[in-house]
Amino acid sequence: MAFDIEMIKKVYANMPQRVDKARELVGRPLTLSEKILYAHLWEGTPSQAFSRGKDYVDFAPDRVACQDATAQMALLQFMHAGKSKVAVPTTVHCDHLIQAKVGAKTDLAVANSQSKEVFDFLSSVSNKYGIGFWKPGSGIIHQIVLENYAFPGGMMIGTDSHTVNAGGLGMLAIGVGGADAVDVMSGMSWELKFPKLIGVKLTGKLNGWTAPKDVILKVADILTVKGGTGAIVEYFGEGALAMSCTGKGTICNMGAEIGATTSTFGYDDSMRRYLIATGRQDVVDAADQVASYLTADPEVYANPESYFDQLIEINLSELEPHINGPFTPDRGTPVSKMKDEAAKNGWPLKVEWGLIGSCTNSSYEDMSRAVSIVEQAVANNVTPKAEFGINPGSEQIRFTIERDGILAAFEKMGTKVFTNACGPCIGQWDREGADKGEKNTIVHSFNRNFSKRADGNPNTHAFVTSPEMVAALAISGRLDFNPITDTLLNDNGEAIKLNPPVGDELPNRGFDVEDAGYQAPASDGSAVEVVVSPTSERLQLLDPFTPWNGQNITGAKLLIKAFGKCTTDHISMAGPWLRFRGHLDNISNNMLIGAENAFNGKANSVKNQLTGAYDEVPKVQRAYKAAGIPSIVVGDQNYGEGSSREHAAMEPRHLGVSAVLVKSFARIHETNLKKQGMLALTFANEADYDKILEDDTFNFVDLTAFAPGKPLSIEVVHADGSKETILANHSYNEGQIEWFKAGSALNLIAAAGKA
Repeated sequence: MAFDIEMIKKVYANMPQRVDKARELVGRPLTLSEKILYAHLWEGTPSQAFSRGKDYVDFAPDRVACQDATAQMALLQFMHAGKSKVAVPTTVHCDHLIQAKVGAKTDLAVANSQSKEVFDFLSSVSNKYGIGFWKPGSGIIHQIVLENYAFPGGMMIGTDSHTVNAGGLGMLAIGVGGADAVDVMSGMSWELKFPKLIGVKLTGKLNGWTAPKDVILKVADILTVKGGTGAIVEYFGEGALAMSCTGKGTICNMGAEIGATTSTFGYDDSMRRYLIATGRQDVVDAADQVASYLTADPEVYANPESYFDQLIEINLSELEPHINGPFTPDRGTPVSKMKDEAAKNGWPLKVEWGLIGSCTNSSYEDMSRAVSIVEQAVANNVTPKAEFGINPGSEQIRFTIERDGILAAFEKMGTKVFTNACGPCIGQWDREGADKGEKNTIVHSFNRNFSKRADGNPNTHAFVTSPEMVAALAISGRLDFNPITDTLLNDNGEAIKLNPPVGDELPNRGFDVEDAGYQAPASDGSAVEVVVSPTSERLQLLDPFTPWNGQNITGAKLLIKAFGKCTTDHISMAGPWLRFRGHLDNISNNMLIGAENAFNGKANSVKNQLTGAYDEVPKVQRAYKAAGIPSIVVGDQNYGEGSSREHAAMEPRHLGVSAVLVKSFARIHETNLKKQGMLALTFANEADYDKILEDDTFNFVDLTAFAPGKPLSIEVVHADGSKETILANHSYNEGQIEWFKAGSALNLIAAAGKA
């Protein structure tokens, strides 16, 4: 039986009436995305039609999921909400704090020792508040959600940007910051601007070396890292119907890399097969009763150009395998063009490592297709030229592929099998020699390839591709190897041509596992004590942020003018900093240390306007805070893209930054800044970014009249005494302005709980 089956049945019981009413209000057939949105309104039955990209709407998600790195801060905030139990089904998954180095057994033991304090905290706080807890080694959050919790037509939020993976099972699953999760866990509504809709019609059928991963690599190349911002991407067509459920999950997963709110597919036979294979026949029985409500109305897919704001069509029969990168996931190169592109750009051709896994590609099908390439190499005496590593997506996956001989086949080629965890994908990789900073190439089946993300080396050129292509490129040791046309030399000097990958969508003998790693919470957690040591370096109880004093902010110093790509990795790095995710003051020492200063081209080197000397960003900001001086961060396009980590918003808030002024924001980061009581502003005229000088001071002229739809005027005072006024736009509604006034959204929740 599925987890929370009664909740799922309730969702389905309400869906027909709500969707039918929405269709009447909107006055036309509905997309799947619209059906799920209208079925999850906080008000229940819809009473009005909403405008895409304009109206802020309150929703009631069905569940919440948190990974261990973000769960710490989310649950520390939840403890302030004054609730005895979470209001919706919630889970915590320990997958981020496990470093890949030696191998699964050793690495997991080290993590359990080094992070015992954090794991014990998460276990106890989950036990107290009715939260399901998945232990270290149980698997990656998004794979476990797909295997156990996702269901067609549902809505969930998760404190990780790749929560969107559950779209592979027909959900609207959306990545958020911890403060958003606290709202829902506390029994409050969750606010989202009603998304625009992008339709992707998939014709033809995947064949040969092309995999589901290539669909999203192609879409990323088309839309870029910000092309999906504010939109839901809905996939449909004969190509979608012919694809596996986990393949759909891969496509939805990387929708985070185009900035999309989420991505989804309509309910179909592949989802039925997957639900049954993962022990959820009861979900299939319930979903089949409302199947027509779990996909778009027929008219939508028949004439998609009339229902979507943007339409993309991809012929899967003609789609080539793609290799995206380096340094950004939206730079797509078809495998046939890689030889020329690599030569033109000077990319290192020697592949040093091939890595398979992460939440994006760690399913049974992924592993079985990749191992079919490995088995060919072993059978033909081809020695791999690169090192090779895999991270199974869950203990259920690991146990099943071990039973079926897949793990042994990988190991026969010398593959390192890491823990069922995120590992190298999020920088949790102790890669030997990375500290030397040498220029090199790695290929992986992950979702992100920002500079320094995997191993901390800014000169590592990381390329994203499918698991089967990772296997082929790692075996060949060449980035420009094309398995469709090229041959390999085996140990006998013979030319070997690899056959296209083959694999099973689902295990023929079914999934199996001895201990999945799940801990159910206490039925009554009132007696459970959650202890946080005041001397801990890993955990720190939170103090509420100070409310706004009602006055204009004046005399604010420029902390940094960030140039170019500034992701949440640049604002709050992961890797070794993950150990401080539960200690706001300690982790604030990594604030913006990866951002490039527009004035000197350096990272973590900004001018202290109090001394005139250059120093590390956090040290300069702490000096401003100690002196009682506010500050401003200025940024470029799509500021805060990448992970959902709210630390990137909480750190500047904690250290005294008052506002972030940029050309444009990534959705989650903008919301996170608002939730923490900060000003998230955009240049009304992007060219004003160039007017900002290193010694500038800022005065807010009309913050006391802060109101929805009204730009703010900021007086910029240059070092020579000259002044100019710039306009800053914002997207705050009345409720969000109240967050700012209260000091944070959490302050309002806590106040309401005491009232």
